[in-house]
Amino acid sequence: MNTRNMRRSLSESIQYPHSCWTWAWVDKTVITLTAINDLLFDSFEVHKVLIIAPLRVARDTWAAEIKKWEHLRNLIYSVAVGTVEERRSALQRKADIYIINRENVQWLVESSGISFDFDMVVIDELSSFKNHQAKRFRALMKVRPKVKRIVGLTGTPSGNGLMDLFAEFKLLDMGQRLGRFIGQYRTSYFQPDKRNGQIIFSYKPLPGSEDSIYEKISDITVSMKATDHLKMPELISAEYPVVMTANEKSKYNEMKKSLVLSLGDEEVTAANAAALSNKLSQMANGAVYGDCGKILILHDRKLDALEDIIESMNGKSLLVAYWFRHDLDRIKERLHKLHIPFSTMDSATSITRWNRGELPVGLIHPASAGHGLNLQSGGSTLVWFGLTWSLELYQQTNARLWRQGQSAETVVIQHIIAKGTIDERILKALREKDSAQAALIDAVKANL
Repeated sequence: MNTRNMRRSLSESIQYPHSCWTWAWVDKTVITLTAINDLLFDSFEVHKVLIIAPLRVARDTWAAEIKKWEHLRNLIYSVAVGTVEERRSALQRKADIYIINRENVQWLVESSGISFDFDMVVIDELSSFKNHQAKRFRALMKVRPKVKRIVGLTGTPSGNGLMDLFAEFKLLDMGQRLGRFIGQYRTSYFQPDKRNGQIIFSYKPLPGSEDSIYEKISDITVSMKATDHLKMPELISAEYPVVMTANEKSKYNEMKKSLVLSLGDEEVTAANAAALSNKLSQMANGAVYGDCGKILILHDRKLDALEDIIESMNGKSLLVAYWFRHDLDRIKERLHKLHIPFSTMDSATSITRWNRGELPVGLIHPASAGHGLNLQSGGSTLVWFGLTWSLELYQQTNARLWRQGQSAETVVIQHIIAKGTIDERILKALREKDSAQAALIDAVKANL
């Protein structure tokens, strides 16, 4: 899609109505900035814009996109991250666009002392406002009536199901389409699913409610998939199975059955099903935190597999996603032993080095770097050392490489899976959730 068409498509979508939600794997950052530029300097319909984003995206990505594009050269921006003094100083500067990380939304509204006079708000990764009880959501709702235009951007609109949509759309339309209260939304579109007597643990959509929800939100929702509008590289998802020994598997099964495991002088216990799931995931990866906080090593199967995958790359860069802290420590130890240069993707310097091709291995945690970072210039292969139950974090992390600007013809997502463990269940759950979310996206897809 060329710049002119990008400008026209999103600019029209946010002119009427005055709120919009778009999810996409195209470069939604530059599309949004192009529309903002038109609204500021062509139609003069907005005068002061606030962009809310994850910390690293707020600090690095939005500013980098403004600098990259010639047609955005007139935009004056101010990045309000850092200490209280740095944030306050940035907000007091004269600018067209102010960029703040989502963790400081409550501070901005309630404690900064800065007047909230933004007439347009852009929420990058709107799905991070899916909790209607969260402080950031409540703070933003306090000033929502002051905002003339609001745009939400996300690549994962309903990572954990349609229930996520309530808070996200309430921010956009203040409850016009899906209702003002969560109870009203549940009663209208859902029925209890898993429960224990009067205690309800989850809800499932009523028959026909999915179509009803899609219809309700369709007038303010624009969906654009990269595969529909851009020539994207082929995406290959593969599994690299590893097998624990009989002794290692017996320890895993003991933990699974009795919720207690003795390893030497240490014990590992799980108080409930959620804790057990966490412990089993750790054990599948090769280590587990004991009750005293000590890291207890169970096996090195995944580390050996990772070593084999790195060797098979023949010098090409590899991005590795990890979940637990001890996974990171053990991966680092193995890479040091192999004398392989690496870095965690947690700073502007490391991201620059990765994109320049200077790092054979990059280490990424989905929760801290899964959203918005442009890593496609540095490589085309991602390995999941340990999986997450979160579809949103899973898809967003994959999208660091499988995105616009990727020069490779093929992007490979490799999963190191311990056979006969919870790894298999997690991967299956992610694929099933993906099917449900794909139906939502297709239902409101824009035919541009």
